[in-house]
Amino acid sequence: MKTILVLGTGAQGSAVARLLEKEPNVEKIICADYDMKAAEILATDLSKAVAVQVNAKNVGDIVKIGQGVDIIVNGLPISFNMTVMNAALELKANYQDLCMTEIEGMDVVDSTRYMFTEMDSQFKKAGALAITNTGSAPGLVNVLVRELSEMFDSVDSIEMNVYEGVWSKKFIPFWWSPDVAFADMGETPVQFQNGKHIRTEVFGNPVMMKFPGIDKEIRMVDHNHEEPITMGINSKTCLKGVKNIVFRYGGPHVELSQALFNMGFLSKEEREYKGVKYTPFDLVIDHAPDAPKYKKEIEEIIKEGLITEEGAFQVLVKGEKGGKPMTVTSYVNAPGLIEAYRKAGISHEAYLTGQSAFIFTKMMIEDVVNQKGCIAPEVLNAEAREFFFREAAKLDITFDKEVKMQDFASKRG
Repeated sequence: MKTILVLGTGAQGSAVARLLEKEPNVEKIICADYDMKAAEILATDLSKAVAVQVNAKNVGDIVKIGQGVDIIVNGLPISFNMTVMNAALELKANYQDLCMTEIEGMDVVDSTRYMFTEMDSQFKKAGALAITNTGSAPGLVNVLVRELSEMFDSVDSIEMNVYEGVWSKKFIPFWWSPDVAFADMGETPVQFQNGKHIRTEVFGNPVMMKFPGIDKEIRMVDHNHEEPITMGINSKTCLKGVKNIVFRYGGPHVELSQALFNMGFLSKEEREYKGVKYTPFDLVIDHAPDAPKYKKEIEEIIKEGLITEEGAFQVLVKGEKGGKPMTVTSYVNAPGLIEAYRKAGISHEAYLTGQSAFIFTKMMIEDVVNQKGCIAPEVLNAEAREFFFREAAKLDITFDKEVKMQDFASKRG
């Protein structure tokens, strides 16, 4: 029987905690947040849960409330990652987070290499496992990319294309943390090209793409995301030597962000207006509504009406098999906003990301993963990947796949 510490009771942490409640091998769930009211609201609905207040900027505070825990699920913003990881090491607990760690004084690639070297070594010494980037993207998509790559003798390129087309009459800039989202939007993307990490342009390399079931072309742009970084680092060890990796994003949220970026509102540099000093990014975040996380507010948004409810989550892998060129295209199928609300009382974003994160937690609960150290999801072994897809199907998250080979007819599976 396991005790789980869920740090952060926002949309994703709440989704994970509610699913953990149903697990027979989970004895206790500690719902921890600086906002005690948020922790109590979540814990009140769960028979296995207790609510505690925590200052997650302090390792000692986390260690104090984490005595006896087996797994720490870190649902906090990226700035807390190192503190929570250090607490996990002190507690000798398994650890997971939903986004890549950045270390002050290092660029994002060097920070990630540090995770997979120094932090990897420390978790191995502690006899514990740390899985980083365990949401949907990154997370689910990493497992999918690895599984598709196993079909090849060698891989040349990996493309990940995410179109978010849910736009409601009530203004919701993002269905996840607007702080994280706008920060990602304003950052220069890192891609993996010809075996090296390079920086492209913010909202750069636009392409028009057509996705199944969507009656218009979507403008997709380079987007700052973890996958090209971790997958590039792991290219030779588990992705068949892939040389090129790109992550694109598109939809009304991108168009909004690009407009703000073009006007300078995603800048984090201090400015002055009529004698008043301000930071444009902070101004945007202060005015941006939070991502909906409570059932009542999601219900009200749906009742008010949706302008569009569509999306696409595509992975395209190209390489060689048996000396012939091969292309594999896969699509992720998951509940949309209305269906996710009906199923679980949460948004589509919280559903796909939260349910995916929960599967990674369940891997550790069930002791499916025999690996130790600090890893990204693409490093998981075959047994863990099989477990992921099996559990995802139980949650109505499925995958279509199309294989095309030179001189061979298309196959679906």
